[in-house]
Amino acid sequence: MTAKPRFPYLRQDFAASLVVFLVALPLCVGVAVASGVPAELGLVTGIVGGIVTGLLPGSSLQVSGPAAGLTVLVFEAVSEYGLPALGVIVLATGLLQLAMGALRLGRWFRAISVSVVEGMLAGIGLVIIAGQLYAAAGLKAPASGLDKILGLPGAVVDALGSTEALASVAVGAGTIAVMVLWKRMPKGARTVPGALAAVVLATLVTLASGLPVATVEVRGLLDSVQPPGADAFGELANPALLGTILAFTLIASAESLFSAAAVDRLHDGPRTRYDKELMAQGAGNAVCGVLGALPMTAVIVRSSANVAAGARTKASRVLHGVWLLLFAALLPAALALIPLPALAGILVHAGWRLIPFRGIVELWRSHRGEALILAVTAVSIVAVNMFEGVLIGIALSVVKTAWEASHVRLEVIDKGAGPVQAYLSGNATFLRLPKILDSLEALPQDRPVELHLSGLHHLDHACRTALENWSERHSAAGIEPVKVTTGEPEPARATAP
Repeated sequence: MTAKPRFPYLRQDFAASLVVFLVALPLCVGVAVASGVPAELGLVTGIVGGIVTGLLPGSSLQVSGPAAGLTVLVFEAVSEYGLPALGVIVLATGLLQLAMGALRLGRWFRAISVSVVEGMLAGIGLVIIAGQLYAAAGLKAPASGLDKILGLPGAVVDALGSTEALASVAVGAGTIAVMVLWKRMPKGARTVPGALAAVVLATLVTLASGLPVATVEVRGLLDSVQPPGADAFGELANPALLGTILAFTLIASAESLFSAAAVDRLHDGPRTRYDKELMAQGAGNAVCGVLGALPMTAVIVRSSANVAAGARTKASRVLHGVWLLLFAALLPAALALIPLPALAGILVHAGWRLIPFRGIVELWRSHRGEALILAVTAVSIVAVNMFEGVLIGIALSVVKTAWEASHVRLEVIDKGAGPVQAYLSGNATFLRLPKILDSLEALPQDRPVELHLSGLHHLDHACRTALENWSERHSAAGIEPVKVTTGEPEPARATAP
């Protein structure tokens, strides 16, 4: 009898890990630079996402690391509280995720409206694109998302008047062009990820032509890792910092678990265990916080690349973390050759992919209310900030659902003689109260009225109180008290002439 091999899929997982490593490398560096932190911290988060989170149960093929979706939030946090506080924020985020997973709250993230999540990603994408257009020209971007967009015309004028800015823009635009056109390359060439190919080509062109373009600043892996000190933990007394931690937790958790649902549709292997995946993300973020690194989420780009490359077990994502560690330890000087506008181009492309253009069109055709929620969420994130924008989207989604669930019908049967029959059916909530009262107050005052409520599935307190008040008023003004029937089968209804 032949013994079963201990690692039956090692060859497939090894090959997939190299693909994921090549996809993750430029994204880790680009997200870190765009977040306003040392480039090495992006690699640290990628390493932890691979080795720590990758070893834990939850989702077998999902790959974690620094995500473009949190870039805006991290940049704002670092700008407001400083880099040392980032470790505290990420550590607290990880601990909250661990607690939420232990309390089995992971599955509830699937209850968030898809329109809100897509609106969140679209808003993030718009802010990333606007901010990285400044970076591509070597210009300083305004702080708020709205100012970034409104300031673009002035940035274009400034760039046109500077030779260095034009050279920088050319490198960024070339990077985007390579990524877009890479899909049309022969299959053999496409084994190298487009983002990596674009960065390598941009680096070679910059070095060969001597273009005056800024490159990544390298500090060294050990120098970049700075665990938060006592002063940083003192920031927890700041209520605004607690709000930032909550925003990190909710957005990172939602993005990871929605990514898990998407990855599950790409393969026929074991399904994600959402509570365990949330705890795995929490453990990874806790370690990243201790190291002072960027927060992590599951990243759909790396995860889909992992599945497409033929990964079969979690070994592929663990090995990709090992390759990132070896690169950061053995080849850190290579980072200093990468042009900043090339990284900006990668993130502009990533931001563009976050905007669900096709989904918006399809939603508008079939569910305009959902399309409106998506658009309002995106605009709110750009105009206000990410956390409040998501809350606005969730509030709109709840209101829309409540409105649609509160369908109520009032049928009045008046045969010209005898009592007027009024039948309420459906769900009577305060949202439909004006319609109900307008119809009841239009009933004749000089006729007996029988109000039948047995057809109602739900009658909230506001409606019950309003109906009682109307009944008292109508009884006082009419010739007979209103007769209210509840909880009994409805009598046979005669057809109104």
